[in-house]
Amino acid sequence: MNNQEQKHQRRVRYKGTHPRAFHEKYKELQPEKYADAVEKVIQKGGTPAGMHRSICVDEIMEILQITPGETGLDATLGYGGHSLEMLKCLDSKGHLYALDVDPIELPRTKERLESLGYGPQILTIKQMNFSSIDQVVLESGPLDFILADLGVSSMQIDNPERGFSFKSEGPLDLRLNPSKGISAAERLKSITQEELQGMFLENADEPYSAEISRAIISEIKKGKNISTTTELQQVIKDALKFIPEAARSEAVKKSCQRCFQALRIDVNNEFEVLYDFLEKLPAALASGGRVAILTFHSGEDRLVKKSFKRFLSKGIYKEIAPEAIRPSAAECNSNSRARCAKLRWAIKS
Repeated sequence: MNNQEQKHQRRVRYKGTHPRAFHEKYKELQPEKYADAVEKVIQKGGTPAGMHRSICVDEIMEILQITPGETGLDATLGYGGHSLEMLKCLDSKGHLYALDVDPIELPRTKERLESLGYGPQILTIKQMNFSSIDQVVLESGPLDFILADLGVSSMQIDNPERGFSFKSEGPLDLRLNPSKGISAAERLKSITQEELQGMFLENADEPYSAEISRAIISEIKKGKNISTTTELQQVIKDALKFIPEAARSEAVKKSCQRCFQALRIDVNNEFEVLYDFLEKLPAALASGGRVAILTFHSGEDRLVKKSFKRFLSKGIYKEIAPEAIRPSAAECNSNSRARCAKLRWAIKS
């Protein structure tokens, strides 16, 4: 036997029906090859790795009432689920513009939609922030329909390299565009305790904002570099040791969710961006144009609600949603990430 002969390498095994580590989910990450594995995850109410399940699709399509020949905008392209439904409604007539700031996911979504037959003749995709909607209108003209889904895509949340979740070890980044601005880890190095506490309160209604911000700043002053998701999770966990043991685990989980959300909103200037978008929105819509906005945070929903009411009182909108629309119980049961969603709409006069 030749000693130089290479040893047989065993194929990496797929660890169970729903592996825990992102890199182990190779079947879910290749839906075109392992459709059955992907369907099993969805049937169990999960979101396959590398995918995103669009929320309130039926409700949004009912609001937008898209007809062939119209021009519209998906202000937050993401995985492209909503865009795909809009394109089907256009029936190869009219045009859809789509925006996203994420340089990692945008090319993948563009390739996916092109493979389905939606090329530049019907779809224009731009890497830009939706606060620049006025720049889009210079090219598109007044828009007949607009959708803004303000949720973070599952592809971003689930990939530990993006640092959006405390559930997996990864860099504490949280930027939608990793090439712009500063990461959450860098932000923590320069913030004061008072600012951090205010951020946790304003961006996430964190009830333990004082205790957690004090613990984070204390660690940084000691020279500790909180640079990973699990390091921040541990600081939060240690800060909440005073909570009775029976309730501590759930409290830590919820505080981690809120604090990560607060940091993400901060490093991406999400409230400021949304405010700019809402201010420019009426001028971007054609007469009778429809807009639907899907929010996942009470602060976002308040901004949308106030803006719609203000422009309604001025006669700029002729009709707005009387109250927020929530996903159906069936959708929430099949997709847990839909539970905190709120949908509002407006129609231009």
